[in-house]
Parts: sequence; C-alpha cells; structure tokens
Amino acid sequence: MTALKVTDLSKTFPVGGGLFRAPKTAVRAVRPMSFEVAEGETLGIVGESGCGKSTLARMLVGLLEPTTGRIEIEGKPLDNADPAAFGKLIQYVFQDPVSSLNPRKTIRQIMEAPLKRLYGMDREERAARIREIFASVNLREDFLDRYPHEFSGGQAQRIGVARALAAAPRIIILDEPVSALDVSVQAQVLNLLADLKSEFNLTYLFISHDLAVVEAVSDRILVLYFGTVVEIGPAREVFKTPRHPYTKLLADSAPVVGRPLKAPEQKDSELPDPLNPPPGCAFVTRCPRATDRCRTAEPKLRPLGEHQLAACHHPLEG
Repeated sequence: MTALKVTDLSKTFPVGGGLFRAPKTAVRAVRPMSFEVAEGETLGIVGESGCGKSTLARMLVGLLEPTTGRIEIEGKPLDNADPAAFGKLIQYVFQDPVSSLNPRKTIRQIMEAPLKRLYGMDREERAARIREIFASVNLREDFLDRYPHEFSGGQAQRIGVARALAAAPRIIILDEPVSALDVSVQAQVLNLLADLKSEFNLTYLFISHDLAVVEAVSDRILVLYFGTVVEIGPAREVFKTPRHPYTKLLADSAPVVGRPLKAPEQKDSELPDPLNPPPGCAFVTRCPRATDRCRTAEPKLRPLGEHQLAACHHPLEG
C-alpha cells in the first residue's frame, strides 16, 4: 500500500518587491517532483544544504503551502486549509531537539497540545495516552512537570519523538534527528526510532547529511540537487553503484576510515545561481561528463536498471 504520494509538488518564493510592489524575481526552491513512499518504508532524503530538503518536508506537513502539486496520504489528498488533517496523518521531528520545544511550557503541556486540539481528549484520556507514549520512548513520568531546558539533547529528542507520536500519525518526517546529538547518543535514538517504527507500523522520511546513517536506516534513497530529484533507488544500490554523477560526488565526499581526505571536485566548480539557474542540467558546471546537450536540455528522471531512476543524459554504468 502507498503511504505517501507526491505529484508535481513545487515551491517558489518571491524575491524583492515590497508591500505595494510586485516581486522582482522568484526562487524555485523545489521544482516539480513526483515520488511515492510505501507503507512501513523508510525513505532517506539526502543532498547538500540548499537543495530543498527542508522546504519539501515543510510542505509535506503543511507548514508551507505548495506552489503547485498534490500530496496524498493513503490515497486521500491533503488540503492546507485543514491543518488537523495533516496533524493526524503526518508529523515532524525537528533537527534541534531543545529549540523545537516551547521553553515556557512544561513537557506535560507540550504533550497535551495535540491530544486536545486534534482529538479533544479529556484530562484522564490525555494522561493515559501520555503514559503510554512515555513508556514507548523510555522516559520517566516525572519528566512531565519539567521544562525543556532541564534536559540533555538526547532526552529532548526523545520528547520530540514522543510529541510526534501523540498525534498517532501514519508518517513521521525526521529532519536531521541525530545531527545535534553526541555520537554516543545517536545510536540510542536510532535504535529507538527503529523500535517505534515496528511497534506503531510507521512510515519514515529520514532527512540527513550523514550518508552512513541514511544508508543504514533507509530502505530507499532519494537524492536532491538544486530543488529536484536526480536519483532514487534502494539504499545499498544507490551508494554502491550510483547512476548520477552527483550521487557519486556525495558518496566520494563522505569521510571513510582509512581513506585519505581529498577534494572531490576541481577548484573552479561552483553551485548554480538560484536567481539565474542554468537552462539545461543544474549540475552541468560541476559534472565531468557534461556535454553540449547537458547545457541546453534538462534531463528527466528515468529508469536505469531494475530498481534505480536517475535524471542524467550520461548516467554512470551500473
């Protein structure tokens, strides 16, 4: 069963102008993209800063309204005019665990908010639900009357996960969920997320810069570059035999024990200008395989092999 289906989803932000003046130009943060996520799957989303990962995530949970496109969860289209529909189906775990929690509210008040607003539970129902969730994420009940600043990063992230679970969603978006944590705590949180996925039959979208973590926890990988999908496929295949040159660049840039660090690109390589995007492939100025065709025609996502898709005129050999 398909848990999430995205069709031609895009986001454009106006730039310049003012209160009584039209925008001078626009930035296409996310270009029209389509993909599906199966029920119970973990889809890893990777790419450099500015590639559109967080913008995509915020559209999926209703924090940003798409410029174009359609979002469906379990076959039902979501409407931005109905925030409760998003909240009951899809939730967000933020990158910074402490700053994502309201510092003026106790953990109990934070946990009760979705139970009140989305389900209208009374005090006894809320207390029972919170006890159940806290037990699932291995947190003590006496934490409920404390404030966010009283917790470590690992504890705060567990609270953030618990808050997401309170709404009983089908899908959880994890935006760099362990990047702000110590290495010793990262494994604990990742193991917890794996257990919760199995216990509650969850579907994950896992956003991260850490390719090793993404490969370890994901079933499939979606690679974003300059606001568009350039490759998608099974996690092991995407990093073992990348078909898009940008995916190979990411894999080669990741530090590996025993391999000396080196610059993966030439010194004169540069990112595209978002206010003046190139007419063809956005990766053309950084790609060693670029030809005249790449400079004039934008490549489309197409099947390469049995399971992988890539948007490249001259894909790498599988």
